[in-house]
Amino acid sequence: MARISGTIARGLRTPIINKGDNLAQIVVDTVLKASQVENFSIRDKDIIGITESVVARAQGNYASIDDIAKDIKAKFGDDTIGVIFPILSRNRFAVCLRGIAKGAKKIVLMLSYPADEVGNHLVDIDLLDEKGVNPWTDVLTEKDFRDYFGYIKHPFTGIDYIDYYKALVEEYNIECEIIFSNNPKTILNYTKSVLTCDVHTRFRTKRILKDNGVQKIFSLEDILSRPIDGSGYNEEYGLLGSNKATEETVKLFPNHCQELVDEIQAILKEKTGKIVEVMVYGDGAFKDPVGKIWELADPVVSPAYTKGLEGTPNEIKLKYLADNNFAGLKGEELNNAISNFIKNKKDNLVGSMESQGTTPRRLTDLIGSLCDLTSGSGDKGTPVVYIQGYFDNYAK
Repeated sequence: MARISGTIARGLRTPIINKGDNLAQIVVDTVLKASQVENFSIRDKDIIGITESVVARAQGNYASIDDIAKDIKAKFGDDTIGVIFPILSRNRFAVCLRGIAKGAKKIVLMLSYPADEVGNHLVDIDLLDEKGVNPWTDVLTEKDFRDYFGYIKHPFTGIDYIDYYKALVEEYNIECEIIFSNNPKTILNYTKSVLTCDVHTRFRTKRILKDNGVQKIFSLEDILSRPIDGSGYNEEYGLLGSNKATEETVKLFPNHCQELVDEIQAILKEKTGKIVEVMVYGDGAFKDPVGKIWELADPVVSPAYTKGLEGTPNEIKLKYLADNNFAGLKGEELNNAISNFIKNKKDNLVGSMESQGTTPRRLTDLIGSLCDLTSGSGDKGTPVVYIQGYFDNYAK
């Protein structure tokens, strides 16, 4: 009998992961147990996704606001620090900002507007039009912003992030001046020492500032890129990808993930004879059309993955074949024609009309998004996702 199901993604429940746990063995045991309980077979080209959160927990990769403050102090001394382009998030940035403030003498906080980098809005863009404000040219002080727009709370969190971030800084008796601009060069009118807090645009921001006279410049990836007094760290991303753990600590993006995914693949091959692909995933790469938030606050969707997940899909658009190449066929004849076309497709379909509409995103970004949506970020308790049939097509 022909298979009916295509891609299947299962969220798998594991024990609560703690520092020092053998995560590779826990993942393997969970997958093997699930295959018995749920009655599915382990197959070549199946995929295991492990959320970065449990990887970091198993590594104990945490740091405190004191660790952040010490690194900030070492890099900036007593300079006024321009903290620019942070995202608006209690989970992602608030604790980081507390650590930055604790290590600073004065902060000029420059926020992008109408929204941050990942789509959290300070103000609706239509209101900018109504007030005649051009976000690409106009620099606003805090008073300017309030005079134009008043006090606006985020629709999801109910927080006025301007007041919230200012209060976090002033909690340490640090002066905090807030300005609004989308031009990195604006901050140089206030200070020549800058901490860039953007995620995906950080390289451009640093380049612009270096070309225009900045004297000290670091980004979040430079903070806690090495351990501070035995703290957690991430040698590649620093504070990027970190999450709030407590009011005083952050969980950092995990280190050395490649060793983990390769180990899990090797153990499963030894136990089952099958080559299963494995990846660590963080935020998915998708945008919420209602809240306008782009999910990807991590520096990458996947910090590590096995070799079989490299590249992009090479797919044919079925509806194009049915409506064009084989428009005169129906039923079994149409099914056979499409199946044969797929079996004989070229290894590279870039530019082919039959592939139009199949966006060539990276496999890890697509699969990571599937994993993130499957596991969720709340209380599902499924930090491991097992995917089958992802590489299958209509001809198989």
